[in-house]
Amino acid sequence: MAPQERPKTLPFRYQFAAGAVAGISEILVMYPLDVVKTRIQLQHGKAVDGEGYTGVIDCFRKIVRNEGASRLYRGMLAPIFMEVPKRAIKFSSNDTFGPLYQRLFKSPTITQPLAILTGASAGAVESLVVVPFELVKIRLQDKTSASRYTGLMDCLVKVVRHEGPLALYNGFEATLWRHIVWNAGYFGCIFQVRAQLPKPEAASNPKLQKTMNDLAAGFVGGIAGTTLNTPLDVVKSRIQAAAKVEGVRAKYEWAWPSLAIVAREEGFRALYKGYVAKILRFGPGGGVLLVVYSAVVDMLAKVA
Repeated sequence: MAPQERPKTLPFRYQFAAGAVAGISEILVMYPLDVVKTRIQLQHGKAVDGEGYTGVIDCFRKIVRNEGASRLYRGMLAPIFMEVPKRAIKFSSNDTFGPLYQRLFKSPTITQPLAILTGASAGAVESLVVVPFELVKIRLQDKTSASRYTGLMDCLVKVVRHEGPLALYNGFEATLWRHIVWNAGYFGCIFQVRAQLPKPEAASNPKLQKTMNDLAAGFVGGIAGTTLNTPLDVVKSRIQAAAKVEGVRAKYEWAWPSLAIVAREEGFRALYKGYVAKILRFGPGGGVLLVVYSAVVDMLAKVA
């Protein structure tokens, strides 16, 4: 059953539940890479005399050897609070916008442009939910500000108390663009890759073929989305890391001007900081998301 057909037969609550299960599964499988990415991003300068990390593998090895394997899942609760509604809304919104745009543009099927449009729309809705979680996460991960907060709730309370409730939505515009671009690339690529792969119904093992198709499409989509949105992710983090100070204008305020500032002052490559770790997570992670989501949707469709 193709994703564009699902909203016609499956209630929204089931799509939401499937997205939530997919989000949790992706975190459980891929979260260690997020820890490694954060450790590398927060490191200033290069590793000297064994101190610090020289790369992804070195970081993995040192965390496991010096701190224990459980450290690779440290802080996982906060992303779960964010990722469950984030992933649930991503897929349920995408599956809901599909039929809506088909009716609007009088298209009998989902086309490549419609797949991109539905993905971008889902990303816009998703960004409304994730901004406060992203801001708190960035503040806790930033080495220069992490000492001000003892944990998730302490950070949330202090941001609201000292900067006002609206401060939780600092960087909303950059986050909006980041999620629009990622989802447009992700779902657009999924549509295109699936079109090139063998049809499950024509294979000797349809279920296996469908899983392989979802894994391949999600993997390519994850890489495409991450490649397209990493510069926006970099400036989003910089916007959210800076606390609001009354009367002082922040260096980074809006996404596109901030991209120009980073590129001018640090070079184009600075827009892709943390790219390798992100690709290692969101390439396979995109495959995991799509496989789990499709499997759960198919299971729920039988009982809906």
